[in-house]
Amino acid sequence: MTEQRKRNYKLWLGIVLAAAVLVRLVLFLTYSPVSYSDTASYRRSANAILEGLDDYDATRTPGYPAFLAIIGPDRSVYAVQLFLGLCITIAWFTIGYQSTGKPVVGALAAMLYTLNPAQFFFEANLLTETLTTFWLALSFLGAFIWLKHPKFHSIWLALGIGLASALAALTRPLFIFMPVWLVLFLAVSFEQRKLKIDWKPILGVMLPAVLLIGGWMGWVNSRYQVFSLTTMTGYHLVQHTGYYFEDVPDEYADLRDVYLEYRQARVDQYGTQGNTIWGAIPAMKEVSGLGFYELSKTLQGISIQLILTHPWAYISRVLKGWWLFWRAPVYWRSTSIGIPLLKKTIELLILGSRGLVIASNMIFILSSLAAVVSKELRKIWAIDPFLWLLAGSVWVTSILSSLLDHGDNPRFLIPLQIVVLFWVLWLGFQTWQHRKNKLDVVEAQNS
Repeated sequence: MTEQRKRNYKLWLGIVLAAAVLVRLVLFLTYSPVSYSDTASYRRSANAILEGLDDYDATRTPGYPAFLAIIGPDRSVYAVQLFLGLCITIAWFTIGYQSTGKPVVGALAAMLYTLNPAQFFFEANLLTETLTTFWLALSFLGAFIWLKHPKFHSIWLALGIGLASALAALTRPLFIFMPVWLVLFLAVSFEQRKLKIDWKPILGVMLPAVLLIGGWMGWVNSRYQVFSLTTMTGYHLVQHTGYYFEDVPDEYADLRDVYLEYRQARVDQYGTQGNTIWGAIPAMKEVSGLGFYELSKTLQGISIQLILTHPWAYISRVLKGWWLFWRAPVYWRSTSIGIPLLKKTIELLILGSRGLVIASNMIFILSSLAAVVSKELRKIWAIDPFLWLLAGSVWVTSILSSLLDHGDNPRFLIPLQIVVLFWVLWLGFQTWQHRKNKLDVVEAQNS
């Protein structure tokens, strides 16, 4: 770097760090850690880990429970998640700066994460999102280094990428596809129209995935006879099939009738049947005489049959879930803010940020599809393999989450929301660069 570039780099990095630390310090001092309905099950699993896994029920993958078990009290978890948020901020500053050579772009990328209420409030929530975002940020940073700097190609970097992506999957099962997805971009390339495959990322990325994810699934299968990341698959599928559960065969009439009773109560109270299953489980166990795991397997079989006999109903719910995926919610509790002026300021910030994020989501959908079909746009926007890796990760997540569950779909985007925002920032920067270059050419021709 020249001295001027070094000064610019230090200046923008300093601004980013100051803003990131200040936001998190204010949050920690004025806002309490927040528990949700899922938190108790994570804590229960954490306690089972501390007691030697004998009572681990496999309703949750071990990533976040192990994190809770290691860190301990809620406020300590909160503090560590704030630190992870700071690390995520630095990772995206690095990606933004290194990909453009412009520290201001790195700063904008970092600020898009650290000033987004949907992101920084999750650092106070005792849920998986911040830890998942951290592992994904490390995976993407490692992939960026691999793709942009061949001199750093080593089995150790590949192992690091594989470890981070495997831990993302064990924290949030939805991301089980990430190790394979990363291998496709890191190991496969075309040189002079010839296919080239590099064994290092295949071995390095997949080895931790096979050992960690495969080992966990093997443990679940040996303990509960379910070859899956969790024992909850049947319950998640009912999020889809619960809408037409009245068509369950008479063979399962008791289960059907109990669910319909709970579904009606849920609709009367909330206007939707979503998440009915979680309240209905105890009654369904009682009338059927099935245990928790047997009930899940039974509901899985029932749901698969319902999907096969109601394909269009299933597809319509998948499409609706996919659309809900982009709604950009902010999970926070206003009652935790005791300062009226700060509370009002945050409410206005949330309103404005949601509008910007939803608009960015729509831009992402349209622009990524346009880039697939338009060679000219790919050239203008300088879409390279790393950008395709990012965009594809979001698209796969949006589709996979909609296929497997129809509940809290908007929450599934949270760990990748910064990826969408970075994509939009990248397009804006490259469009500006393209326009600037054209004006420079015209000026040069006229002079």
